[in-house]
Amino acid sequence: MSMTLGETRAQAQRLRMASDYPGALRLYDHLLACLPLDYEIRFRIADLLAKVGLSAEAAEVYRAVATHDIRSGHPLPAIVACAALEQLGQPADDLRALLADGYAAGSPHLARVAVRQAPMAPTTPVPDLAEGEPEPFDVLAERARKRAVDLTAFTEYPPQLHPVPFLSELARDAFLAVLGSLEVLRLEDGALVTRQGDPGDALYLIASGEVRVFLDGADGQSGRVVARLYENTLVGEMALVTGQPRSASVAAVGEADILEVKRQALARVTEQLPVVREVLDRFTRERLIKNLLQTSPLFTPFTPAQQADLLRRFEGHDVDTGTEVIRQGDEAMGLFVVLSGALEVLAHTPEGPAVVLGQLGSSDIFGEMSLVSNQPINATVRALSRTSLLFLARTYVERLAVAIPEVRAYFESVAAQRARDNNLRLRGRAFPSGEIELDPSQAILI
Repeated sequence: MSMTLGETRAQAQRLRMASDYPGALRLYDHLLACLPLDYEIRFRIADLLAKVGLSAEAAEVYRAVATHDIRSGHPLPAIVACAALEQLGQPADDLRALLADGYAAGSPHLARVAVRQAPMAPTTPVPDLAEGEPEPFDVLAERARKRAVDLTAFTEYPPQLHPVPFLSELARDAFLAVLGSLEVLRLEDGALVTRQGDPGDALYLIASGEVRVFLDGADGQSGRVVARLYENTLVGEMALVTGQPRSASVAAVGEADILEVKRQALARVTEQLPVVREVLDRFTRERLIKNLLQTSPLFTPFTPAQQADLLRRFEGHDVDTGTEVIRQGDEAMGLFVVLSGALEVLAHTPEGPAVVLGQLGSSDIFGEMSLVSNQPINATVRALSRTSLLFLARTYVERLAVAIPEVRAYFESVAAQRARDNNLRLRGRAFPSGEIELDPSQAILI
């Protein structure tokens, strides 16, 4: 019974892990003969040639693969190939220059909508490998090399290229500087990229393969998988920029190549090119806002065009740990939306010290009910970590609440829940299980 591409790759990986390099190379050579459009197999052939000491042959394949990847819209595997070339003592500056020409900001080749070759489906059937007497390894290696550098199966290359997350926001010099600072991680199945709760000290780009994003279970073991990510995906930048711990763990599925940019390396680059930090901050903020639009009930009543118009009216602010964003007793300024970070809500009472009413995190809002009710701010909100906020001025919030019933209803539902929770905390009582009557005029609102 014929196997699938995924099954054959897994078998080749097992052979390689068992140091059966002839067996693995024979399978990869067979796969490439059957599926000449599978560009990923060529990389594995180069890896095996390097593993057995055929450095010149491996370098030739890496260079052919990198050139093809750059032209076909797969720049991240090309970066991995550049690193592999340099490990073999071969220069790769010309390939990095070609990458910058195609993918740095301002390149005429970049387009938001572009077509590129998709990886072969793992379910693709593969004819059985013919049985026979084992051939000499040098014969097998030479045939695999020739097959891997033969790119005649690719008759056309796309005229436009997809941008690379974050990297394609950088001008040419900054693009090359970041390329020079990153490290390549070549991971086996199950290897961790990040661990939930660890400090965010690096960002990662998935160059090839697959990773799973999961939440750790109560026993510290692997828990619920929340996402699967593939080539050309950026992960980890939020924790790096905000300084918060990792919110989830990320692990390789099968084999995966990952590009890592560490905080220290990024700091060295930004000393010479401050624009890199500015681009990363802007890129991260845009991603946070996109997530907010998809998740916050505040924005769901609006069409995409209306959301874009509304966001243009918000101002972005970053505040440091300990900053009091709003203060109890002050006049309301406007509406705040939390993009990232954490804040605590405090109420000062005549009877004693301030009472912590709760915490706010990503997508939470505050400040709205003091505006709608025309009351002074009844609680202080203080940053527990470096926090990114969006701020909408008072006049526009009042107009929204009057014009959009759904927005007014959202404000009121948030206020009612907070009023209930805050009153109970201030009185030191346990939470009842049933509904309670509440006078909003006596509530602690923010």
